[in-house]
Amino acid sequence: QVQLVESGGGLVQTGGSLRLSCAASGRIFSMYHMGWFRQTPGKERELVAHIRWSDGATWYADSVKGRFTISSDNAKNTVYLQMYSLKPDDTAVYYCNADREYWKYITRGYRGQYDYWGQGTQVTVSS
Repeated sequence: QVQLVESGGGLVQTGGSLRLSCAASGRIFSMYHMGWFRQTPGKERELVAHIRWSDGATWYADSVKGRFTISSDNAKNTVYLQMYSLKPDDTAVYYCNADREYWKYITRGYRGQYDYWGQGTQVTVSS
C-alpha cells in the first residue's frame, strides 16, 4: 500500500513563500507521475502542477506559472511544491497525488480516478 503525506502548509502574508512536501511510502517514484492539486470550498479540485517520472518534465497551471515550482527528490521519495509570491487566491487545501498514467495529467478536464492521494494541507494567504 502506498501512502502520501503532505506537510508544509500554513498561514502566510501576501507575497510570502511556502514549500509543501509530499512524502511517499513504498516504491512510489518507480514509474509514478506526481501532481499537486488544490481545492477551495464549493469548487472543483484544480491541478496546479505535475512532474513526469521518466524525465522530470514539469507543467504548471497558468495561475501559478512563474511563481510555483514542482520538484522531486527520489532519494527521499518526496515531491515538493515551492510557492513564491503567494496571493490570497492561492488559499486552498493542497493535495499531492500519484498515478502511473501520464495521460490523466495532460488531458484537459480529466475528472476520473487517480491511483493515490494525500490527505491535504491547508495554505492560507492573508491580504
